[in-house]
Amino acid sequence: MSIAAMLNRRQLMAGAAATGLTLGLPNIIRAQANELRVLTWEGYAEPEWLDPFEEATGASVNVVYVGSVDEMFAKMQASKGADFDVVAFDTSAFARYIDGSLIQPIDMAKVANAANIIPAFQNVEPVMRGDEQYGIPFAWGSLPLVYDADAFETAPESWEVMWDPQYEQQMIALDDANNSIVLGALVLGIENPYDLSDEQFEQVKQKLIEQKRLLLTYYAGFDEGAQIFAENDIKLAFSMGETMATLIEEKGVNVGLTIPKEKAIGWLDCWVVSAGARDTDLALAWINACLQPDVGNLLSVKWSYGNTTDEATNEEIGMTYGDKLSWLLTPENFDKRVQIWNEVKAS
Repeated sequence: MSIAAMLNRRQLMAGAAATGLTLGLPNIIRAQANELRVLTWEGYAEPEWLDPFEEATGASVNVVYVGSVDEMFAKMQASKGADFDVVAFDTSAFARYIDGSLIQPIDMAKVANAANIIPAFQNVEPVMRGDEQYGIPFAWGSLPLVYDADAFETAPESWEVMWDPQYEQQMIALDDANNSIVLGALVLGIENPYDLSDEQFEQVKQKLIEQKRLLLTYYAGFDEGAQIFAENDIKLAFSMGETMATLIEEKGVNVGLTIPKEKAIGWLDCWVVSAGARDTDLALAWINACLQPDVGNLLSVKWSYGNTTDEATNEEIGMTYGDKLSWLLTPENFDKRVQIWNEVKAS
């Protein structure tokens, strides 16, 4: 299905979902705290489920959006989690947050809607530490190659197109340390892009420096990436996700999305409770509300994310390429990846 067809279908489905979405929030007591502080990504705290949650709990929801995993970790680390109650991040980061004492185990008895999670996401090893569960899967997707469909007769088959000098200054890439290094490793054919040797780090670094010389810029966040793509005659982008293609399409660009032969990064975002949560029960109530199938449906049709509670909707919007993704794992050394990435950008 083309991006345009997918967009039209999502718009029709989203309209129906938005008019009919009612969130049943059983067993929610009035909040002890008068505010829930959420640190997350665009599309994860929409009015269709945020407003009913506020009404049911009596608490206001204060949402802070981020544009990269590095920004999110920095915000949490700055206050040791005390500035936020609920956070959403992907499976590759759990060891980093747990070891940093930034998040707390989840009392699953207080998250009844976890029973709605489809089988593929019921048992996710990275969210566990011993017998304790630290995260609950909510959304998934890829970091695909997005391209100007008017400039290509067929979808590019390889990520190497983003190293092609003929597209110099007509390409943009995500400003993200870990994801950029994983992509570089995939393009180089490294078997395990999450466990690099010193020699492989250097190879990836040089590969990314080669690309940097051809890029117009790096970007952070869906809106920024879509705006730069649409306003600067961009032909190719290392995309932050499926949502970015939808936003570019909405700006009038005939955009395509593809998973190249080297695979694309696959991510699985989970809700977690901050170690500094002021009202843990309120935080768990938020997670429970987000795990209703109606929320999963709207998450997919409105924002193009894969969801974890409504498998039929995933199929409807074309999110069926999980076997073509390299699912994020905890890398060997986050700090080293940030250091390498900073060296690439400074080159």
